[in-house]
Amino acid sequence: MSRPKTSRRTVLGFLAGAGAVTASASARQTSPITAQTLAGAEQLAAVSYTADEREQMLNGIEAWVSRAERLRSVDKPNTLPPALTFDPRLPGARYRLQSGGVTGMPARAGALPAAPEDIAFAPVWKQAAWMADGVLSSVALTNIYLDRIARHAPALECFVTVTADLARRQAVERDAERARGRVRGPLHGVPYALKDIIDVAGIRATWGATPYKNRVAEDTAVVAKRLETAGAVLLGKSTSGAIAYGDIWFDGMTRNPFNLSEGSSGSSAGSASATAAGLCAFAIGTETLGSIVSPSHRCGATGLRPTFGRVARTGAMALCWSLDKIGPIVRSVPDAALVLEAINGGDAGDPSSFDHGFGVDLSRDISGLRLGYNPAWFEEAENPDRAALNAARRLGVELVPFELDDAPWDTMLIQLECEAAAAFETLTLEDLDDELRWQADAAWPNTFRRARFASAVDMVNADRLRRRAMAMMAERFEGLDALIGPNFAGGMLLLTNYTGHPQLAFRSGFVDQPSRTLFGDAQDESSQTFPTPYATSLWAPLFEEGVIVALGAAIEAELGVADIRPEAFA
Repeated sequence: MSRPKTSRRTVLGFLAGAGAVTASASARQTSPITAQTLAGAEQLAAVSYTADEREQMLNGIEAWVSRAERLRSVDKPNTLPPALTFDPRLPGARYRLQSGGVTGMPARAGALPAAPEDIAFAPVWKQAAWMADGVLSSVALTNIYLDRIARHAPALECFVTVTADLARRQAVERDAERARGRVRGPLHGVPYALKDIIDVAGIRATWGATPYKNRVAEDTAVVAKRLETAGAVLLGKSTSGAIAYGDIWFDGMTRNPFNLSEGSSGSSAGSASATAAGLCAFAIGTETLGSIVSPSHRCGATGLRPTFGRVARTGAMALCWSLDKIGPIVRSVPDAALVLEAINGGDAGDPSSFDHGFGVDLSRDISGLRLGYNPAWFEEAENPDRAALNAARRLGVELVPFELDDAPWDTMLIQLECEAAAAFETLTLEDLDDELRWQADAAWPNTFRRARFASAVDMVNADRLRRRAMAMMAERFEGLDALIGPNFAGGMLLLTNYTGHPQLAFRSGFVDQPSRTLFGDAQDESSQTFPTPYATSLWAPLFEEGVIVALGAAIEAELGVADIRPEAFA
């Protein structure tokens, strides 16, 4: 099986409390720091000093160490953001204002199916239309999903907590409101799953990790409040890989519904698995570096990672303040627009968020759009990627060659590593990292420990390189409406996460593949393969999610593969 030059392993493989610090964490060598100590440390920083320079540095070095220890003793809860915040908007740049929400949805949903599974797998827009026509109630739809969760979630290991009583109560309320003529919007009465790093007051939010498995949220996240305001019904908390990485959580490993022998990828593992298996109408995921795109790709869902800052993260676990994003995971591209419309907007609790209107016309004429593509990416791509490109060509887009500057963009990963290590320093300093189930070289415990030796100078310079990446991407998008390519090709997943550009990963076909590890390698040397879903991505300039949703919906309809279900759950 051929792969794009920049594989998912390349992108993700890098990952290969209050009060005084405990004695086990803070006790350092009581012997004095010597010139020999500094000489050894130079190798970690890839620098070289003379003997005289080392002797001079020894003057005051103990004060530096003491300062670091005193800083560590300060209470820094996960809710405390840095004073410096990332903004993807370039100084002096102008961005198109938007309004109007979602227009141009299909006019008719057809007759309500008789089979519950057909209702469960229907897109949100159809479910909403059936409820508007009075042939389906929120209570009936909620019970269909709760029944499917009871029967199928154990095999998928995709829910941490099922909020059945809450869901039924909310469904009754939504139906009563509809009977009185009050309809909150297109998500009124639609049941969904919420990634377990996002808080809902009084409900466990475990962050997927053993040290937090009994954590109960005190407040409700802004995104959950907005979905409640929109009328959505909360089915429960979907699994997240521990501390928002991978598909292994404190009580299991979330599975791909198209092949239960492999994990669902992560870290929005349960959100993608549950959505693809028809256990919810849609789900909410988060992404720092692939956590919406990757599980959507593997499980056959559609994931939309919005422009950084478009959706407020207040009340969600912070992994990396300058990279974290919240977005929808759905089964049909138009549904992503309905969910994004409901959760869009800034909040004072998230200093990196802002208000920018959202508008998409799903009936717009696609022909004539200028769509960037890199021919080399498609030479080594899978057949579904080429099928998506050809579908776009048939729709009348203008294909424009696209190239990226050659630079060591992967060096920016130091920001993620260091911010995440800072966000969870208690795990490292108090040896709580040993409680995490996943202890491989690429897992968080090893990364957090290693990050302690990263150079702050290098981190600042990585941030400066990030600004260069932002300027480069803005220049490359000039004159383009969107860009198409394999999800992990050309470093685009990494680059656009760092520059804040939106990405839509939609199902483009199926590929016979062996059971895979988290990083996409074959689990063993057997020749057995399974037909599994495959996704292709669209990227857009900042705030232009409406363009890639409209284009993605048209390509999805042209390809005709989005409705294929996993046999074990059909």
